[in-house]
Amino acid sequence: MLDITDRHCRVFFRLFSPHIRLYSEMIHCGAILFGDRERFLGFNECEHPVAIQLGGSDPVQLAQAAKIAEDYGYDEVNLNVGCPSDRVQAGRFGACLMAEPPLVAECVSAMIEAVAIPVTVKNRIGIDDQDARSSLQAFVSCVAQAGCREFIVHARKAWLKGLSPKDNRSIPPLDYELVYALAARHPDLDICINGGINTLDEAQAHLQHVKGVMMGRAPIDNPWLLSKVHRLYGENSAPFQSRSEIVLAYCDYIEQQLREGVWLKHMVAPLMGLYKGQPNAKFWRRSLAERCRAPDAGIELITGVLAEMPD
Repeated sequence: MLDITDRHCRVFFRLFSPHIRLYSEMIHCGAILFGDRERFLGFNECEHPVAIQLGGSDPVQLAQAAKIAEDYGYDEVNLNVGCPSDRVQAGRFGACLMAEPPLVAECVSAMIEAVAIPVTVKNRIGIDDQDARSSLQAFVSCVAQAGCREFIVHARKAWLKGLSPKDNRSIPPLDYELVYALAARHPDLDICINGGINTLDEAQAHLQHVKGVMMGRAPIDNPWLLSKVHRLYGENSAPFQSRSEIVLAYCDYIEQQLREGVWLKHMVAPLMGLYKGQPNAKFWRRSLAERCRAPDAGIELITGVLAEMPD
């Protein structure tokens, strides 16, 4: 998610489980080829397993960007064919590519040829007036023939005209059954599900039908829901037992980043929702947001606010 799942956010989420797979923001392949690679690709070793999500529609450029990402150490390359924003459409990538399965297949084939790590696709069930039942099946079959073995399916259509990206996350109705049917029809593929999944109980129910679950907005809004994710992996206890322990562990990372010149304001966003639903949650958010902007703001800001929070 653009400007959300950056390297700091991913380090924070890694604290909840060593198993969950983390995904980068969507990065256009041109930014990697012609921009500041360290800015777009740099990550912390603790993030593994971590996937890079690419945008683009040029097979040659995508293959080159995938190879660079592999050399950086990423564990997976994911091609985004689900983002519906106008800017993405203008660049001929994202959800508009669901109208061109052969081109997506060509892109995937080129990336698979270029790297040894898995190449996966994130897509919608369809776009605009497509019949989702037939278009999703046709899309997956075509791209699977190019070698893709994993599809992360957002169980909503994307409406390319008339809905904003925000509205596209909620207004088109969810059709989980369609994704289940796709998984049943393709037992040789890893079909994962995404969209509107807000609790780990919901995730566990989906896992009766699909190989994996992707959650995005829910853990951003309420990170503590991941404190029970260890149960999905058959483990009896989480790495940390309280919110304060998570905060202090993240502070170790923040201190290291501060020494490297990173401003505190760039690292507090993942913490904002940690106390959602708890006493003083508003105080927590407001205090962090208001005080972190100063260029000399340090770790004592967070620990000071933390001292006033219930555990």
